[in-house]
Amino acid sequence: MTPEALRAQYEAGATVDELVASSGLSYGTVLNRLREAGTVMRTSWQTRRMRDGQARRNLAAHLRRLYEQQGATISELAEAGSVTRRAARRLLIEAGGTPRTTQQALRIRSAANTARRMKLAASLRARYEAGATVPDLAAECSYSIGSVYRLLRQAGTRMRPKHNHGPARTRKKEQS
Repeated sequence: MTPEALRAQYEAGATVDELVASSGLSYGTVLNRLREAGTVMRTSWQTRRMRDGQARRNLAAHLRRLYEQQGATISELAEAGSVTRRAARRLLIEAGGTPRTTQQALRIRSAANTARRMKLAASLRARYEAGATVPDLAAECSYSIGSVYRLLRQAGTRMRPKHNHGPARTRKKEQS
């Protein structure tokens, strides 16, 4: 059996012992081929949870809620469920969910990022209008000064006039 075929069966829910029995290969050879194919290995409790009907349905429903209500990605579902991306996608479909297209996922992420940036811009505006300087704001939020200026402009902030903060300059006297 090829490493890819073993991986496909393993990700479909087969255990390593079942793969050993069906392939006639040794346990170590099956493990080596699974690793060679880049398979993410499960623990025994993850396999049991994946096979147990009610637990599987509960996990699938939980992943669907994360996906639809919180905008989680398939990768985040896989991490939350301690399964592979392929298994997470399959569980989502089993729960009645519909995987998003790449464009839909990007739009959701973009909207969330825009909302977060606007909230930050409003917060920066309030602190700026209370007297904070742009360099201080930049240092507080770990952004560049240019990014802070851009966020302040997006928030509609009326900027204070620029001041010369250096030492006072004296006129040079004319020498004759």
